[in-house]
Amino acid sequence: MRPKGRTAFAIFTIAAGVVGWFASFELLTEYIKTLTDPGYVPNCSVSILVTCGPNMDSWQGSVLGFSNTIIGVAAFVVPILIGVIMLTGATFPRWFWNLYQLGLLGGFVLVCWLQIQSIYEIRTLCPWCMVVWIAMIPLWWISFAWPYGSGEIPLSGRRAKLAASAASWTWVVIFFNILAVAVFAQLELNWFAEFARH
Repeated sequence: MRPKGRTAFAIFTIAAGVVGWFASFELLTEYIKTLTDPGYVPNCSVSILVTCGPNMDSWQGSVLGFSNTIIGVAAFVVPILIGVIMLTGATFPRWFWNLYQLGLLGGFVLVCWLQIQSIYEIRTLCPWCMVVWIAMIPLWWISFAWPYGSGEIPLSGRRAKLAASAASWTWVVIFFNILAVAVFAQLELNWFAEFARH
């Protein structure tokens, strides 16, 4: 039996991957331009608060010793490929889903850490980084919940019902996750006032 919502999940995965990849690629190209031209002003530099320059120049922007943008450009290809493969009707074993979810969890944790660093340490909001956040947050939560809730990863009896019920609340979790980031940023940086000035 074909799991419910398989096509929708595949399309969502592709879309989220494309958005995340594009934002990462834009950041990478802007980073390269700043390296080749020290006087270059990145296209994401809107104001003192809304800018990507300080983020790219910080040690947090190269947490593994090279620009985080390279991680994004490489990593967001994976959900795109998985979505495309799923549209062909192919299925994946449980171990593959678990490995994929582990990778997404790593990306989600990295994004959460970068949110904290951006808001509380660097004290700027990078526009392209925020696009990556908007892509990564639902990508993680939906990819974590859907395989179990839909039956793509088979569960039995009560566990299957609980998984389906939990999966139905995924978008609520995503909403509050994004809302929490916005609230913390507002409390610390007052970004409403900054946007009002522009």
